[in-house]
Amino acid sequence: MDDISSTMDAIGPRLRRLRKQRDLTLTGLARTTGISVSTLSRLESGQRRATIELLLPLARELRVAMDDLIGAPETGDPRLRSKPITRNGMTLLPLTQRAGNLQAYKLIIYPKRRPRRPEVSSHEGYEWLYVLNGRLRLVLGGNDLVMGPGEAAEFDTKTPHWFGNADEHPVEVLTLFGHQGERAHLRAASSRAKKQAQGE
Repeated sequence: MDDISSTMDAIGPRLRRLRKQRDLTLTGLARTTGISVSTLSRLESGQRRATIELLLPLARELRVAMDDLIGAPETGDPRLRSKPITRNGMTLLPLTQRAGNLQAYKLIIYPKRRPRRPEVSSHEGYEWLYVLNGRLRLVLGGNDLVMGPGEAAEFDTKTPHWFGNADEHPVEVLTLFGHQGERAHLRAASSRAKKQAQGE
């Protein structure tokens, strides 16, 4: 029982450390997980005991394995068991699971029935793209480029940008970007899907 109690007591400080490593505020984490600021604050200070219902969305948003959040002992197995995130015609497969400012992903972008209209966005950060398979269209500032397998691009994400399929086939891409970049691209994909559903 003492081991279980000490493990549970350690979750709060670990949660606070992971949140700060992500440069997230309590308000920001509350907004993306649906957990109230007061509940998060009490979790971090140890005034509230963690439950599976609270830990699951936190582990997903902080992009760490549940074992890392609760401090389970290392197994020595280096294989990643990240779960893909699929939203609105795009799949993100995390290739890293440790907290940090820079994360690696494999993106699979599926073609839409109707051609996508580039809707550029900008945000803080830096991004690196490498095309594995298919053809990627990259709109960056005043440039409109088509990239094939083996081609790479890197850019400051404060420059208005968009990328997607260059034709009717899926495109697979390796990308490096920070947490803000991940959220920006998922939000943009969600916005496009909503407009298409409204017939715009």
